[in-house]
This record gives sequence, C-alpha cells and structure tokens, in this order.
Amino acid sequence: MYKSLLVTDFLDRARDHYGDQEAVVATTGERYTYDELGDRVDRLSAALQARGIEKGDRVAVLDPNTHYQLETAYATMQLGAVHTPLNYRLTPDDFEYILNDAGVDAIVADYEYAHNIEAIRDEVPTETFISNDADRTEGDWEDFETVIDDVEPAYDRPEMSEDEIITINYTSGTTGDPKGVMRTHRTETIHAYLVAIHQELRDDDVYLWTLPMFHVNGWGHIYAVTGIGAKHVCTRGVDAGEIVETVQSEDVSILCSAPTVLNMLIDYYEENDRPAMTGDNDVRVTTAGSAPPEATIRTVEDEFGWYLKHLYGATETGPLITMSDARRLMDEDDDSRFKLKKRQGMGVLGTEVEVVDDDGEAVPRDDATIGEIVVRGNQIMEGYWEKPEATEEAFDDRREGWFHTGDLAVVDEHGMVSIQDRKKDIIISGGENISSIELEDTLFEHDEVSDVAVIPAPSDEWGETPKAFVVPASGDADDPGVESDALVEFAREHLAKYKVPRRIEFVDELPTTATGKIQKYELREREWEDEDRMVGQG
Repeated sequence: MYKSLLVTDFLDRARDHYGDQEAVVATTGERYTYDELGDRVDRLSAALQARGIEKGDRVAVLDPNTHYQLETAYATMQLGAVHTPLNYRLTPDDFEYILNDAGVDAIVADYEYAHNIEAIRDEVPTETFISNDADRTEGDWEDFETVIDDVEPAYDRPEMSEDEIITINYTSGTTGDPKGVMRTHRTETIHAYLVAIHQELRDDDVYLWTLPMFHVNGWGHIYAVTGIGAKHVCTRGVDAGEIVETVQSEDVSILCSAPTVLNMLIDYYEENDRPAMTGDNDVRVTTAGSAPPEATIRTVEDEFGWYLKHLYGATETGPLITMSDARRLMDEDDDSRFKLKKRQGMGVLGTEVEVVDDDGEAVPRDDATIGEIVVRGNQIMEGYWEKPEATEEAFDDRREGWFHTGDLAVVDEHGMVSIQDRKKDIIISGGENISSIELEDTLFEHDEVSDVAVIPAPSDEWGETPKAFVVPASGDADDPGVESDALVEFAREHLAKYKVPRRIEFVDELPTTATGKIQKYELREREWEDEDRMVGQG
C-alpha cells in the first residue's frame, strides 16, 4: 500500500509512544516530556495560524541549538508551511537577501541574534516577528512564551503530500548569493530513516546538540532523534568544557562534531588532566566535512573511549550520502582502521555514488584516478529555490540526472571514496562553506586592491582557511600601500566573521592563462605541496 511520507510523522510517533518520557533538556533549565513538547508545538502552530501563516508560507528561525528551534520547526511544518532555518553567523545583509529571496512571512529569533534582523526589518517582506525573550530584544518583537500562553493548542492541520516543499536550507554557493535548497517531505523523511539506520539510533539514546540545527536541519537529527523517541540535549554554543561536563552529567550517548570541535575537545582533555569523557553510556560520535587526521581519530577512540564514524555529504544531499563505518572491512584491534575511517566512505542505503571522469564515465577503482563525485538517491534535494538554471547545472553536468558535488576524489576496490580536491570555489573551514568568489568580490571593493585570488590554505585548527593573494594598486608587493590587517578588517566589516581571510599575501601578479584567467590551481599547489591532498583535514 501507499502512505505519503510526512515529516510531521516523527513528532506524532514520539507523542504517541513516548509521551511521558523526557524529550528535551532545554538550555534554560526546563525539561520537557514529549507530551509537553507537543503541547508547546501545537500552541505555536495555533499562534502562527492566527497570524495568517498558511500552507506554503515560509517561516524562518534564527536560533542556536535551543528547544525554541525544535518547537518552531515542528510548529511550522504542522501547518504545511516551509521551515527556513538561518545560519546565525551571517550578517544583516545576508539575512536581508535570504528573507527577500525566500519571501519569509514570519521569523522566530533568539534574543542574542535578533538585532541582525532588526537592522534590516524595513527591507524585508516579513510581518511576524517573535523573540524567545522580547525583554532582551531591541525593537517591536512578540515574546515566544506570551505568544504560546495566549492560545489553546488547537490548530487546523492541512492535507499534505510527500512531494511538497517543507524546508528551504540556504547554502553558500560559488557566487556571492546563497542558494535555497528545496527539500520535500519525502526527501527529509527518507534522509531521517538513513540517519536512524546508519547512526544506529535507539530510543534510549541521549543526543547532544553540538551540530548546528540550521545545518540542513541538523543533518536530519531534528527528525530522526525525535521519531525514534530519544532525548535531545540542547546547547547555546560549542564550549569544550561544557560538552565534557554535559556528556558526564546527562549520560550522553551520541553527538556530531566537526573535526575542529574534536580538536577543541582533545585540547581540553590534555589540558585538564584527562577527565572522564563518558557518563553511564558509551559514546558514539560522527564527524563530517574535512577528514580528521588519523591522530585525532586515535585519540577519540583510544583515549576518550568513543566510537567514531565519518560521514560525507552536502546540504543538497540531505546531507548524508556516504559513511566510512564499514566494520567488516576493518580490524578493530589494528591501527589500520584509522586510515579507513579517514575516507569519506561508501554510499549509504539506497544511494548510488560514482566517481566520474569528464565524459561521465566511472573512473577505475584503483585509488589513484581522480574524478568528480556524483550521486543520486531519494534524499537528494528537489532543486534550488527559484533558480532553475543552477538546478539544471547541478544535475546535468558530467552525468545527466545525477547531483554533482564538485568534490574530486579517488575510489578504492570496495567503492570507498576519498576526496582529494575541489572543483568548486568553495572553502570548507571548520564545517562552514565559504565562497572564495564572494570574498574576492569584497576585497576588490578596497581602493588599494588591484587584483585578488582566494584559495583554501591548510590549517591545523580549521582544516582549511581562506588565504588571499592580493595584487596591490601600487603594483609593488613590497610596498602595497595598505596593511594586511586593514584588509582583514575591511572584510570583517562586510562579511560574516567566519568568512574573513586569516592570511593575506601581497604579490606583484597572479598566475594566469594566455586568455587572462587566473590559475588558482598553481596557488593551491604551492600552498598544499607538503600535504597529501588539496583539501583540509582537522
């Protein structure tokens, strides 16, 4: 028989079977059962509906990993409205673009970040503004708790089908403007199923939110953890000491961490007399983005006592498309397992992953021939919001109908991929995507910059970090007429902090082709000559 796959099923199931069980440990100190969480969600749905939010309307949420984001996501989706999470590290200009591009009708914002919306409030179509603490928020914002206290938990849930858009997640592209990744009930649901299977989720799991919920809906964990009936432990940010303390006090059993967070935890562990890294539960940790060094994996597994999994994906893919957790291919008692766990891995269930050459043909499984990773599966995005040309390009470049990741990799005899380089002008620093073109465009605006090229440079802390090669207007790299610190500050005034270049090198000229195109590859080869691949690790 056919049953439409709907994201609302996840909270419905948890309320039905685990209503009296603890669902959320809030950052504000409260603890909510699934019945209590569901009641708050219903009240917010009723309040949003009373303010005119209907099926298909976009509702944004700007929030760190608190219960307010979970509640807003489900309250929005129960109305058939489109959940639109925002990266809280962006600038007001970024938010102005996204809110206009998506046509956002309502926004729920955390008091710590609402000022960035207030700054562009008159420039966006949004009409409903709700803060989780209106007294601490500048401007005319309704208070979340007052909003849900003023209504009964009764709302009209519309008919929905699995092929309707239910979330839009904005991702940095190779150009300055971010793109809205459209995801349907079906893609979200199937991805959550894959997360539950490959993360081995259980109803007695305690999940610690160190991964931003805005990152493609927390890699699907807002659905999977809820639907399985496990417990969410919320956070307001990433602090190594607080993570260790919470793992101990809440008996955390699973978390996700970018390699940079693992490095933070290792530093804390070594600087604080190697504290216990578990409570009563064994701990599983999943990392993604740049591959962590083998030394990091060794410390996490052999000293922390955690079991590490490495996944790979993108916002467009759910993100989960591969995992390196292939236990039949590794010896758990041998250090050789660390080398395998560094790989991005093999396709997850129901997912086809290929590494293809320029003609779209699969490269040999010799672990040497480089091609682009392409993928197809039921968790792949519907397309980019109101960007049909970009959508067509993403799916029909080397191999028609497959999503093209822009990552260049080799593949071994078992089909385990290992990323070697990137085709796109994207830098992944600490798990965040940074457009090198956006950074170049910004630096070009400075009067003392004649030409510029931005590439990823290796970083022990962040895996890779933006480095700008600048041709000064003076034409003399030895006397550029501007300090590098001044260019960094200029970028900081125009871009989110995490996008700012960490390094600037003045040069007399940039390497170019005969037609004048900048050859970034030469710059990257020079920066990465001591590394075994041209992507960051760590």
